[in-house]
Amino acid sequence: MTSEFDRRSALRAMAVLASTAAAAPLLGESALAQTGPAGDADTLFKAGKFDQAGRAYEKILTTDPGNVRAARQRGYVGLLSNNFPDAEKYLTTAITLAPQDKDANRLLADCYIRQDKFALAAPRWQAAGQENTAKLFAAFRGEPYQIHGDSARVPWQQLDPVPLVEASINGGPPKKLSFYTRVGPLNLSEKTAREAGLQAVAKEQHEFEGKLVWSYYGVLDSFRLGDLELRNIPVRWSDGEARVGADGLIGTWILYHFLTTIDYAGRSLILRRRTPGTARQARAAAERAGAEQLPLWLAREHLLFSKGSVVDSGPRVAGLNIGGTGEMLAGMTQETAKQLRVRIDHDRPLETSAGGQFLTTYPCYPKEVRLGNAIAKDSYCYANDQPALGREGFDVLLHFSHSFYKPYHVTLDFTAMTLHIAQGPAT
Repeated sequence: MTSEFDRRSALRAMAVLASTAAAAPLLGESALAQTGPAGDADTLFKAGKFDQAGRAYEKILTTDPGNVRAARQRGYVGLLSNNFPDAEKYLTTAITLAPQDKDANRLLADCYIRQDKFALAAPRWQAAGQENTAKLFAAFRGEPYQIHGDSARVPWQQLDPVPLVEASINGGPPKKLSFYTRVGPLNLSEKTAREAGLQAVAKEQHEFEGKLVWSYYGVLDSFRLGDLELRNIPVRWSDGEARVGADGLIGTWILYHFLTTIDYAGRSLILRRRTPGTARQARAAAERAGAEQLPLWLAREHLLFSKGSVVDSGPRVAGLNIGGTGEMLAGMTQETAKQLRVRIDHDRPLETSAGGQFLTTYPCYPKEVRLGNAIAKDSYCYANDQPALGREGFDVLLHFSHSFYKPYHVTLDFTAMTLHIAQGPAT
């Protein structure tokens, strides 16, 4: 059964397993299979030229207003940048033209959950064939993600093997939680969920690395992190105990409700309400620190992307795997490494797992990887055999991992959809 929350990524992180930025394509058709204007638009989208692709899809729709794919893709372009009016307009058009289009329904469901419109999201998840996700969002009563407090600066209890912060679940004693932008909702260990008195509103069984695992989904009354409290939020937990010394994992769904700074250099997680005032302060701090403003894209409910480079590749779409674990600074495909003449050490394979499947990766040593003004030279990375075209439907050059961020602090603005990364602790 396909996971609604990328549960395999959650289990992979909790099991201290390396992740990759590639998986099965999101869209049913291959962009390369198209010709003419549609092919041009798809090629632009695949290359990560989203603004240009959006205009190209709009041009198709002016002459072919019944083109489901163009409407769906134009809505997807809007969703990547949290442009909700555009996303809703075009995805609704796609669903009106093709009510059974699962991809369009899933994208519109994502659009609604980002706005905390859970009642509208539930039927769209149902139409997308995601029964358990539909049950979860239909179970909510009242306003989800109620925020109490204005900001929190939470110190890390440790940096490696994973960052840990303390949080309270349903008013209980402090628990040690990590965070990872490769998962969506708050994930808890089975023990922590039981102690918090959580009740499942949906459950499913799936295979992970040859074992059958039950996952459960529920509604958490209270999650307190420093001086902030979130009430009425989605949560998941699984059979078995976490093996990273953590009681749970904070995912992107919590992070994107705030102006979030993940301060590796200062060993703290900083969350502030998303207001014009906090945004101005963050921009001013970034300018003082000499940070370059980068685009921020959000795909498939929780996966973060910006623009990065390897050696002389030039800026291209890059995954932001913030949190998690690992000594490597970045990951890429072997094909990418070979094209950019990056040295791969085939004599020292690393047998690991991604998406619940075993795979082999190899150390590689690019002369430079870059994210804005953040640079690592002659660094330890890895190369794998996964395809560059991920399930997001666009090419991903590389992804930046846990160890890359250690000298820096990263600020994620989910309103302006921009990212700033600067050296040293956040002020």
